[in-house]
Amino acid sequence: MVKVKKFDAVDYLDSEEMMAEYLTAAMEDPDPDVFLAALSDVAKARGIARLAKDTGLGRESLYKTFSPGAKPRFDTIVKITKALGIPLAVKS
Repeated sequence: MVKVKKFDAVDYLDSEEMMAEYLTAAMEDPDPDVFLAALSDVAKARGIARLAKDTGLGRESLYKTFSPGAKPRFDTIVKITKALGIPLAVKS
């Protein structure tokens, strides 16, 4: 019997470049839940407890922010991306 491990993107988010590319790809999807899921993966790769400390947001608040269907405030997203060291940018 072959055992297959469930895919988890967090296992592959091991560099700043990989995290930035992952979030960039997620931004291309019109479904905002895709970006929130990707941001959640990056946060998990860095550590939710550390992110909570760096942003001043509670862990529960972060988990709610990343949940499907959540409508987080823009300032919350900016705070999270800055704390992760991956600020949002607009490019032409």
